[in-house]
Amino acid sequence: MNWLIIVTGVVFGLGAVLLVKFGNPGNYGFCAACQLRDIAGALGIHSVATLQYARPEIIGFILGAFGLSRFGGEFRPRGGSNPVLRFVLGMAMMIGALVFLGCPLRAILRVAGGDLNGLTALAGFIAGIGVGVVFLKRGFNLGRAHVYTGGMQITGYLAAVAALVLLIAVSMGAGFLNFSAKGPGSMHAPIIISLLAGLAAGALAGRTRMCLSGGFRDYLLIRDTSLLKIYGVMFLAALAGNLYFGFFKLGFENQPLAHTMHVWNFLGLFLTGLAATLAGGCPLRQMIMAGEGNTDAMFCVLGMLAGAGVAHNLNAAGSAAGVGINGQIAVVLGIVVISALGYVYREKLVPISKGV
Repeated sequence: MNWLIIVTGVVFGLGAVLLVKFGNPGNYGFCAACQLRDIAGALGIHSVATLQYARPEIIGFILGAFGLSRFGGEFRPRGGSNPVLRFVLGMAMMIGALVFLGCPLRAILRVAGGDLNGLTALAGFIAGIGVGVVFLKRGFNLGRAHVYTGGMQITGYLAAVAALVLLIAVSMGAGFLNFSAKGPGSMHAPIIISLLAGLAAGALAGRTRMCLSGGFRDYLLIRDTSLLKIYGVMFLAALAGNLYFGFFKLGFENQPLAHTMHVWNFLGLFLTGLAATLAGGCPLRQMIMAGEGNTDAMFCVLGMLAGAGVAHNLNAAGSAAGVGINGQIAVVLGIVVISALGYVYREKLVPISKGV
């Protein structure tokens, strides 16, 4: 797996920098949360005119994972493990990420571009995972997913079909999609470049089971660092690319699509890390699993789309000016709600008697 770890890290790290070079906003080559938020804007789920574009990178994540699993014999339609609660966890993940202005993947890419605000957010993300691991150790369980048989198998294809329809629509400039005329939504690499980058990244992420929350979870539980190594390579590849193209700018202030309210950067990704641990995967991982036929992950992605709508329609997302009172309330409320769910959804752990 060592060569796969290196290739995956390079594709994500250098690929993200190249996407910025070809037109994406700064430090915005890949972001599972923000780019899905732009898709929500394109679909009219929120009405922020500067954040509306059906990002082909996200479409590529899903289709790349679908293609590799389908033709590699690993595609397994499955689900039924509390989809409603997973929808709620997806909303929480997105709200936390949009307060910070990026998913955990983008937090690392932001640090690789010199944006030190990402360090504060990553500290919060790890802390949130730590709390989530406590709930896991105390028996948190959403129930088992079931492999679909018969006619139910078609549900495993829904995410891939939706991604394909969206790809055709954005390629044709379909009238039912919104397109930003200015702002971050208007800044993007050519569709074919974005799609190819997303397809490669999605296939590799599926093959390696890439997941940042899973990586820290595995380290905290069993000291396994295999998933974290991918992100180490990604950081180095992105850092090298940013230095080469002159994108690197060290500091906290005046970073692209960022703010310096450190407490809310920390708490935003704390919420994302907590929700991702309970959901079984970070925002990127949920998209990959949805492409592989997991309808539970698909409901989590739908929750993320809804979370983008809630965050922007209620003015709860962060911006370059910082995080308003609505965003602060949303994060605190989200942490309380998800922590309560972590406590309630526990199985009774049966103590092992001596000599048994």
